[in-house]
Amino acid sequence: MRWYTAVPTAAVASGAAVTAYASLYERTRWTLRRFDVPVLAPGSAPLTILHLSDLHMTAGQRSKQEWVAGLAELEPDLVIDTGDNLAGFDAVPGTLRALDPLLDRPGAFVLASNDYYAPRPKNPLKYFKRAHKRVHGDELPWRDLRDGMLARGWLDLTNARGELTVGGRRISFAGVDDSHLRRDRYEQVGGPADPAADVRIGLAHSPEPRVLDRFAADGYDLLLCGHTHGGQLRVPFYGALVTNCGIDRDRVRWLHRWAPPATGRPAGTWLHVSAGLGTSPYAPVRFACPPEATLLTLTARPA
Repeated sequence: MRWYTAVPTAAVASGAAVTAYASLYERTRWTLRRFDVPVLAPGSAPLTILHLSDLHMTAGQRSKQEWVAGLAELEPDLVIDTGDNLAGFDAVPGTLRALDPLLDRPGAFVLASNDYYAPRPKNPLKYFKRAHKRVHGDELPWRDLRDGMLARGWLDLTNARGELTVGGRRISFAGVDDSHLRRDRYEQVGGPADPAADVRIGLAHSPEPRVLDRFAADGYDLLLCGHTHGGQLRVPFYGALVTNCGIDRDRVRWLHRWAPPATGRPAGTWLHVSAGLGTSPYAPVRFACPPEATLLTLTARPA
C-alpha cells in the first residue's frame, strides 16, 4: 500500500519542482546566444547584429530592463527588434528605458500583435491546434513605442523597405507586419532585393513559411524573426511541443537555412528565429528554453 501512495506523491513533488524551476528561475535566466552567418562578400570585415525579440515587457520587470540595457556593452554595429515588445498599458516607458543605450546605435524594427494588443488569459491547449482563433485584448499605446524608436533614428520596417549604411557597408531591408495576424502586406515590399547592397536582410515577426518563401525567392541573404519563444516549453531530447505558427519544430529557434521550392537556390537563405526574452504575463514559465537575445556576426562567404 505504501508503494501505491508514494507514486502520486512523488509525481506531485516532481511537478511542483519543475513548475518552480520554470517560473522562478529559468524565466529570468537571461542568456546571450552567438552565431556566425557567412553572408558577406569574400574578404569583407565582420559586421555584428544584436537581434532582440519578444520582450513582452511589463513596467516592473527591472531585471530584464537592466539586462537589455547592458547589451549595449557588446557595441553591436546594428540592432534589430522583431516585435512583441509590450505586455502592459504602462510598459512603454520601461521598454524605451531598456532600449535607450541601444537606440544610440543604428537599428530597425517591425511591430507585432503584442505591440498592438494587450495579452489575455488563454487556454494553453489551444496552441496545439494549428488554426486556433486569435483573441487579443484592448489596444496598447504602440504608437508611443514606435515614435520613441523613430525619434532616435531607427527604421520602421513594418510593411516597408529601407536602407542603412553601417560601418561603410550598405544594408538593404524589407519587413512585414505580423504574419500570424495576417497583417503582412508583402506586395508592398516585394521584388528583387537590391543587388548592389552589401547585405540584404528581411524582417518578419512570425516565421510563416508563405512569407519566408517570398523573402528567399527575392534574394534576401538573412531573415530575422521571433514569435515562437523557441517553443517556450521544450522536452529534453524531443524539443518544442508547439511552434504557434507554420514553421517546423526543427527550426523553431536559432540559425538555419531556408530554401523555398523551385527558386534555383538550393542552399537557401539564412534564417534566424529568436527564442525571445519574455512570456505572456498569463503564462510566466519557460523550460529548457531560457529567455535570450542573439549576437549575430556576419562574416565573409567562402571565396
